[in-house]
Amino acid sequence: MEDMQMHEHGRFVCFDHITFWVGNAKQAASFYCTKLGFVPLAYRGLETGSRDVVSHAVRQGKIIFVFSSALNPGNKEMGDHLVKHGDGVRDIAFTVEDCDYLVQKARERGANIIEEPHVVEDKFGSVKLAMLQTYGDTVHTLVERQNYNGLFLPGFHAPLFHDPLLDKLPCSKLDYIDHVVGNQPNDEMVPVVDWYQKNLLFHRFWSVDDKQLQTEFSALQSIVVANYEETVKMPINEPAMGKRKSQIQEYVEYYGGPGVQHIAMNTSNIIDTINNLKGRGMEFMTVPNAYYQQLHEKLKLSKVKIIEDISILEELNILVDYDDNGYLLQIFTKPVQDRPTVFLEVIQRHNHQGFGAGNFRSLFEAIEADQKARGNLTILNPNGTSEKL
Repeated sequence: MEDMQMHEHGRFVCFDHITFWVGNAKQAASFYCTKLGFVPLAYRGLETGSRDVVSHAVRQGKIIFVFSSALNPGNKEMGDHLVKHGDGVRDIAFTVEDCDYLVQKARERGANIIEEPHVVEDKFGSVKLAMLQTYGDTVHTLVERQNYNGLFLPGFHAPLFHDPLLDKLPCSKLDYIDHVVGNQPNDEMVPVVDWYQKNLLFHRFWSVDDKQLQTEFSALQSIVVANYEETVKMPINEPAMGKRKSQIQEYVEYYGGPGVQHIAMNTSNIIDTINNLKGRGMEFMTVPNAYYQQLHEKLKLSKVKIIEDISILEELNILVDYDDNGYLLQIFTKPVQDRPTVFLEVIQRHNHQGFGAGNFRSLFEAIEADQKARGNLTILNPNGTSEKL
């Protein structure tokens, strides 16, 4: 009943934007534009009157990423974040209706409100913003646009520069954010899931436990939370005990705690998208050829018919997960910064709303090859000690 009541009064509409705190926002934004097909959307910095923080917003389809850096020495909040986490996601922002109501309900349930609802405006109109604390140092900004006609948000101006190189590169056709994954330390997944259910009235959408994903390699547990309309999906992961340190644990150690592990971006044509992204020089995970041999055999027993040519999927290293009703195609980039933390996913869905559980083992094997190259593939002994492979 309360779920319906909150739905009628306040609503989480969709992902609005994702803000990364980085060491050099100008260069980070350029990387996402040249390698991933984003285009400059809006800018806020010294030239626009923002004296402390610079932000470059880039867009592709409905996806907006914002890269922010400190402009002055001594910015302790951003400096501490950078030292602890490296470049990473600070803010997962949601487009909402009735920001005041959502914040009041979250406050009543015990959420930490970092910024109370407040209106920011410029000549293009006004926007109401508020900010809540979620896992680790990650926050959620609630964005309620009240007939706002500007490029992005008040205070942002048109980009100062258009890179002529971008027009010469192949189009990558990423449409919208499919889901955003948060990694948690051991035993912290369920409390985080409870936080979303209690404070935002999200519900459990999908889950997988280590019994389904316990291999001789790594193990994880994951619960996906979603808003009422299921337009916002957020898998929450934690490591499970395997023989070796899982990539969830590696992430938590290098990120310095909980944080966003990856952002999945939806496309309606993954083959063209990945061909073009590889043409732009984007690096992706690879899986063993045996994966596709096994896939051919398993699909013979399945009701599902894959429309795409599997030999092309194999050539591009695109993974397939399916059930009797449909399938999804997915591929993961290598980490997009030097620390083995944040990476990206490209996903195409054909009547399948899962998250690739059937591919986790193959993904683990691919990640473990990279972990070994980084010197981070360690065997975990039952007594808690570890040794490098």
